Amino acid sequence: MRRDYTERAALLESDLAGTWTSQFAAWFADAAAYGLAEPNAMIVATAGADGRPSARTVLLKEYDRRGFTFFTNYESRKGSELAVNPYVSLVFPWFPMQRQVIVTGAVERVSRAETEEYFASRPRGSQLGAWASPQSRVLADRAAVEAGLAAAQERFGDGPVPAPPHWGGLRVRPETVEFWQGRANRLHDRLRFRRTEEGSWLVERLAP
Repeated sequence: MRRDYTERAALLESDLAGTWTSQFAAWFADAAAYGLAEPNAMIVATAGADGRPSARTVLLKEYDRRGFTFFTNYESRKGSELAVNPYVSLVFPWFPMQRQVIVTGAVERVSRAETEEYFASRPRGSQLGAWASPQSRVLADRAAVEAGLAAAQERFGDGPVPAPPHWGGLRVRPETVEFWQGRANRLHDRLRFRRTEEGSWLVERLAP
């Protein structure tokens, strides 16, 4: 269960794009072209006030120079933890390509207009599901989920489904964005963009 990474090219400073956004865009396009099932799947790690971490996989929905955006129930475990400790780490685990992108940064809510615009683009089943599920709460059984869905269907009928007030977007404003390329003998290439206090970005090589 150990694999030596020898099939991919190196990641050198001379190969790196001028900004983290351009570099991420290039690697994201590579991941999509490679045929990964969900290249936008990312691990989101949070911690509550007690410092205990939790992690889960979430789908990235947008990225730009402001950061990485995903949507969730604000009352879920991750939402509750981010409310008291608004810092997060993201990992894009593109294992077949022997690559990872690792992000750290602070989290902010997107505007309500952005949330409503995205929510309107979702499949109706997903819209109803956002109302039906008290995400991360303990349930007696599966029937409770089905009952929640039935209640949402009855409530909205054939009409439009609005975004729930407890549901919306979160944007991770990156402080570091690391591009990790597997290399032979576990001597991997790790190049990190780090935002300075002045707001500029430095590129640093990290030891593997």
